[in-house]
Amino acid sequence: MASIHEYQVADGSKAYFVSYRKPDHSQAKKRGFKTKRDAKEFIASTTVSKATGTFIDAAETKASVESLGAVWLANKATVVKPSTFHPLEVAWRLHVAPVWGKRSVGSIRHTEIQTWVTKLSNELGATSVIRAFGVLSGILENSVKDRRITSNPAKDVRLPRKTAKAHAYLTHNQVEELATASGEYSAVVHLLAYTGLRWGEATALRVKDLDLLKLRLTVNENAVDVGGTIHVGTPKSHEARTVPIPRFLATELAKACEGKTRDALVLGDGRNHLRRPSTGKGWLDSAVRECQATDPNFPRVTPHDLRHTAASLSVSAGANVKVVQRMLGHASAAMTLDIYADLFDDDLDAVSEALDSARASANVAKLLPRG
Repeated sequence: MASIHEYQVADGSKAYFVSYRKPDHSQAKKRGFKTKRDAKEFIASTTVSKATGTFIDAAETKASVESLGAVWLANKATVVKPSTFHPLEVAWRLHVAPVWGKRSVGSIRHTEIQTWVTKLSNELGATSVIRAFGVLSGILENSVKDRRITSNPAKDVRLPRKTAKAHAYLTHNQVEELATASGEYSAVVHLLAYTGLRWGEATALRVKDLDLLKLRLTVNENAVDVGGTIHVGTPKSHEARTVPIPRFLATELAKACEGKTRDALVLGDGRNHLRRPSTGKGWLDSAVRECQATDPNFPRVTPHDLRHTAASLSVSAGANVKVVQRMLGHASAAMTLDIYADLFDDDLDAVSEALDSARASANVAKLLPRG
């Protein structure tokens, strides 16, 4: 049961405090009521909130974002890959903690978060803004679940929209030009452009993952550079997948495997994972510049653009969306279509022609207009 008690404040006037029990049956006090009526209203609201499960302990709302953020990050580190965790930690350290770290979760308002997001949007790209917002929102959502606050003030905050970058697709001839210009890395270019492997999947490929007689390779590992350290784990989908390889590439890979053990890496010296070529000064950008010297229209490509090229070349060769999905390791065919809808425009033309042909075969009778 709650009870009301009178006490005297510094200026000699009287005030009231309420003694009550929290849902865990521990004793608590709330001071500062000027009238007994205010104290009674507090008791009534507290009784209702305890009965409905919406009770919030005022002391819990004072927990700082900094202290709760450390817990949130520690939990994230156990459930996501290092390559996913690293940018979250950077977002927390550079953008979230400096602004919100010392604030109590109970003091944060929706409009403040919207103002912060708007300011960040003028300084950073959409992806960085959304990631930083996601960190703060995640911490506040945990606070809701822990009954520190009644609702997440980050809900319904307007975020910047990501703008999709146009894919760069190379033709077969352009792939060959790039491979030639890449010198000792020509096999890397061919592997990425004709299998669609991600950089980490290609550099983690081992001799035992190849079945050159069946023209197949199996993606079992993914090697990601996080802060200068290579982390080897499962592929992005967490599942192994089998990918077809053209015969010319099988010959090139066989040469790359000469003298290596089954556990050795296919690319490079067999022991150390190849590092992603650096932007501007790396071997890939140098090869692109060499190609552009003879063809000014040669696209500027990244290792991931060679993955896009593999999708394009496969579709041009007649592969359907389901095959491309399996080759690239997408979660669903819908995801593949979302990313590469432009590659399937010819399918729309085929549907149009097929409908015309089917209608003609059905000998649809033309009806005279009524009236």
